[in-house]
Amino acid sequence: MKPAVAGLTISLIPQLTVAARMGLAIAMAIVMGLAFEGIYKRAERTSPGGIRTFPTLTLLGLVLYTLDPGNLAPYIAGLVAVSLWLYGHIRSEPAPREPSGDLPRPGLIVPATNLLAYTLGPAALTEPAWVVVGVAVATVLLLESRGPLHRLVLRVPSDEIFTLGKFLILAGVILPLLPDHPISDWTPITPFSAWLALVAVSALSYGSYLLQRYGPARLGALWPAILGGAYSSTVATVALAREQARLGPLAAARPDLTIGIIAATAVMYARFEVIVAFFNLRLALLLLPPMAICCALGAAIAGWQWLRHRRQAAPPMTKLPAPNPLQLGAAVTFAASYVILAVASAWVGHTFGRRGLYTLATLTGFTDANPFILSLAQGGVAGLSLGAAATATLLAASSNNVLKACYALAFGGARAARPAALALLLLAAVGTALALLYAR
Repeated sequence: MKPAVAGLTISLIPQLTVAARMGLAIAMAIVMGLAFEGIYKRAERTSPGGIRTFPTLTLLGLVLYTLDPGNLAPYIAGLVAVSLWLYGHIRSEPAPREPSGDLPRPGLIVPATNLLAYTLGPAALTEPAWVVVGVAVATVLLLESRGPLHRLVLRVPSDEIFTLGKFLILAGVILPLLPDHPISDWTPITPFSAWLALVAVSALSYGSYLLQRYGPARLGALWPAILGGAYSSTVATVALAREQARLGPLAAARPDLTIGIIAATAVMYARFEVIVAFFNLRLALLLLPPMAICCALGAAIAGWQWLRHRRQAAPPMTKLPAPNPLQLGAAVTFAASYVILAVASAWVGHTFGRRGLYTLATLTGFTDANPFILSLAQGGVAGLSLGAAATATLLAASSNNVLKACYALAFGGARAARPAALALLLLAAVGTALALLYAR
């Protein structure tokens, strides 16, 4: 290696020597080659690439790069030559027969992995080591997960993929373009913060929604209820109560449905804590004791009920119905309610003081507590102390439990849903008592 070139190369990689970087690149190319041959050469296929080809391509790219790292002319010429070689090799192969069993038919992945191996050398010299390792690991995972990924494509409806694409545009394109100045003199909330709240809530709900829809149902109603609580404990309560109503008005309470309703509300407290912590860590730390108490109490009641009835056989619970949280209509509704509640909270707090804000918190819990709690977490009411914000949050969560108790009785029947409703009312009372302590 020429002294000037060696000096330039070493200056680009101050943390590791050239030899170490070269060894890392070759090692990662070998790992990629092992995965490639395990997938594409199990039936003696002639696809270019493998445990010898990939390291050779890596060395070729590395050497050509070091010859002229400024203009990259040798490296680009090598890239063109490798691309033409891959094109000629693939064109000269006979038309592949229909694949039998799980043997894959080579496609664009074959030349793509060869070109990735060619680029590992320069990447090892110019980028941090984790980039090379990350590229190799991602390539191996994509190669090995070919079958599961193709089955996922067949399983997921196209309309959901389209909806996710629209949401990614709204989150990745629209969000950075939104202005970050207050929407009103009443509140410091900005369009950017309002949309960021939507993105955070929707992302958490969407993960739960996917697990509900495509994950396996297990543990009767408990597993769907836990996921439902991460999505929406109100939706989970209504769905489980309706499941109880299908058994008839004179049927006894199904234990797993009662446990599910209580567990969904216990998860709700954890969900609120996570969302608040994303925007306001100080408020989340202040809310941690009461939220943990309510969550633990709900989990203890659900666990006690499960121990009492664990020997009773229950029919398998169907997955809870849940609307896609990334639908644009739901997103617009959430954003609008968030802005309205933020302005209303600021106006009520300014006009009627803390008692007025606490009254508003109690009322919002009878509809949807998420927008109100998020507006408090983002400082929607200027000058509001952390204690007052924590009190309002607990009141909103408690009144939401009262609403769910009413839903359980209305949809599940007074007799069958009574145990679940009493547990929800107990959680509401405990939450209210803790809120009063914070109000002092």
